[in-house]
Amino acid sequence: MGVGVSLSGLASAVANEGGIGVIACAGIGMIEADLFKNFLAANTRALRKEIRHARELSAGILGVNIMVALSNFGELVKTSLEEGVDIIFSGAGLPLDLPNYRRGCDHTKLVPIVSSGRAARIIAKRWMERYDYPPDAIVVEGPRAGGHLGFKPEQIGDPAYALESLLAEVLTEITPFEVKARRPIPVIAGGGIYTGADIYRFFQLGAAGVQMATRFVTTHECDASASFKDAYIRATPEDVVIIKSPVGMPGRAIRNQFLKDVEAGKRMPFTCPYHCIVTCDYLNSPYCIALALINAQRGRMGHGFAFAGENAYRATEILSVKDLVATLLDEYHAARWQDLQPLEEGLRACPPA
Repeated sequence: MGVGVSLSGLASAVANEGGIGVIACAGIGMIEADLFKNFLAANTRALRKEIRHARELSAGILGVNIMVALSNFGELVKTSLEEGVDIIFSGAGLPLDLPNYRRGCDHTKLVPIVSSGRAARIIAKRWMERYDYPPDAIVVEGPRAGGHLGFKPEQIGDPAYALESLLAEVLTEITPFEVKARRPIPVIAGGGIYTGADIYRFFQLGAAGVQMATRFVTTHECDASASFKDAYIRATPEDVVIIKSPVGMPGRAIRNQFLKDVEAGKRMPFTCPYHCIVTCDYLNSPYCIALALINAQRGRMGHGFAFAGENAYRATEILSVKDLVATLLDEYHAARWQDLQPLEEGLRACPPA
């Protein structure tokens, strides 16, 4: 949801409905006029504005998502702590030193995002040994998610790396750290969760919560342009593809003419405004992914593209966050009732003792 897709508008709307509204920090300075001249200051300033604006719009729980791979990671973490955001989510790399940024007065929760049980174990071990700080929760994100994926291309369709398997791994790996911490470490499942029935299923598998992004793009409150949202609504299953990103990771996006041109070997001329992602091979890349995503967010789809989860093609309309959450609750309760119905019927069939 980075580069302007989830800012204060969407985050506050989700928080108002009882969820955790998340502001994506990647490319957040795009809303500042001096982004290309003063990259670090523009991003820090924009993050403060978005957090404060979201606070004006909601008294609910607000988080930020800060990618470890961002070259200004530290500055964004410090700014988020200074603004007293409720939660920092951090992935796209291992946030091994995230607790080191905490000050004694901070109440912000720290939640790493991982793609394996091994990564969860490494982070929890490091945090507890070095900082005496167990993760406040852990997000495990599977390969059906949108945007950059923490998997090798051959792992994306491998059942061994399905979210269900990854969730079980993380739950197992984190148990010893819960014992040491003497408190639960909730595990949140994300990547491909689209319906209330999906939510119910992952709760049954042991998740304490879910992370959802794709379905919230086609809401009125989503901060992306109408053209960006329309790309989801017009997408077919065949349009949702895996691309090779300039940052060295596979990514899931909606195929359009821009991506077709890249596939054909065309180079989109650009000057790197700032080496914003540490792993980006900007000297040899055919395009700047930051500029492509900024263009898409603003509706210039001919000069960019939309990242999206595997289920993006299922979107059919734009609706409010309030209505979407109500729909998810209805779907959740319908799935729960369907699950409980055989048990209830069995109880009715049993004669009283």
